[in-house]
Amino acid sequence: MTGMNIGFVGLGDMGGPMAKNIAKSSTLVVYDKAGTSSRAPEGATALEDLADVARNAETIFLSVPDGAVSISIIEELSAQEDRITRCVVDLSTTGMDASREAWEIADAAGIIYIDAPVSGGQAGARAGTVSLMWAGPETEMTRHQDVLKSFTGNVFHVGDKAGQGQALKVLNNFLSGTALVATSEAVLFGMSQGLDMKVMLDVINVSTGQNTASRDKFPARIMTETYDAGFKTALEAKDVRLYMDALTRAGTPGRVSKLVSDIWNECDEALPGSDFTRIFEYIRDSEE
Repeated sequence: MTGMNIGFVGLGDMGGPMAKNIAKSSTLVVYDKAGTSSRAPEGATALEDLADVARNAETIFLSVPDGAVSISIIEELSAQEDRITRCVVDLSTTGMDASREAWEIADAAGIIYIDAPVSGGQAGARAGTVSLMWAGPETEMTRHQDVLKSFTGNVFHVGDKAGQGQALKVLNNFLSGTALVATSEAVLFGMSQGLDMKVMLDVINVSTGQNTASRDKFPARIMTETYDAGFKTALEAKDVRLYMDALTRAGTPGRVSKLVSDIWNECDEALPGSDFTRIFEYIRDSEE
């Protein structure tokens, strides 16, 4: 056991598996608005509301859908007078502005807010190998190293300020989405020339064109037609929009970024509720 009372809020597709891994080595209390009792991992104690979590957990990990939800949770925690919570580690992809706003609210209430998004998908969450981008005091990262080891594969201290973790997360997801779009177009071109998809992937993956899409998404999800990466098109489109918003404010180059963002938004509109690997089908069928 880590010796620290830990809380986890948000037991969705990513949060549930991460909480399950934490529960193996920590005293864990959990709360999920969508139904804690049915989602609580083995070894964790399900609580009735957020206030109960604040009264029982020194550190609370958040894994929620967006910045608005994250901010509302921080506001509720900050208003809780009998809380023992002194640190909140936000694993969500909220965007830079929301992360900074959450930090301001938490700081005013004497709560240490850590902007710490994760990457690795559902498979990484289940395996305990997600990468975590910690933006906040390095001393807190050291203090939490035991619990972090229980559900991550790599932890990087990326900066001291809220928003820096989000910046790295959204640029990473932009690159992931770009690889999937570009590989879809390249593979479709090859198929039009009579090339076999597997042969193309075998060559690409030992050549300079290899990327996360060619190494994982195509052989394991697209070529098999299972389309089961476990990450929604809507979330990829949202993350790329967050990246575009930040890029526009920063004034850095964005010609490729805008095109990729438009494609993801169009795919989300055409295939609502889809797994993001179905971008291949969208690109294939939209050109017919």
